[in-house]
Amino acid sequence: MRQFLWWCVWSMLLVWPATAQNIAEVKFAPGNYGAMVSGTIIGDEFFDYRLDVAAGQEMFAELTVSGTNGTGTVYFNVLPPGSNGVAVYNSSINGNSTTVDLTETGVYTIRVYLMGNDRDAGKTVGYNLDLSIQ
Repeated sequence: MRQFLWWCVWSMLLVWPATAQNIAEVKFAPGNYGAMVSGTIIGDEFFDYRLDVAAGQEMFAELTVSGTNGTGTVYFNVLPPGSNGVAVYNSSINGNSTTVDLTETGVYTIRVYLMGNDRDAGKTVGYNLDLSIQ
């Protein structure tokens, strides 16, 4: 019986792997329409910054590297409300600075992540993410 229980626990670990994820709600100070957030990503971690916006607004996002022990391959995706991972903007393809027209009201997510050797080798990348909504 113990072997069966151990097998059940082990199989659940294989089916539902843990992911390293952090989430932060971005709030602008009264009278401001932008904020700078900073963080550090290691390996396959990702960090989700969430902003509640209205349709018709415009979001500016720019990601810069503040320090790294690798090559600094940090990127971001902009995910619309209710997204299952499909992005409306992908900086690994289009660059780490953009302005996005927001077509839906709700919570948009800016997901910061690593790619390439930095991700695979578990490197550390510090970053600054400049965000604004107009």
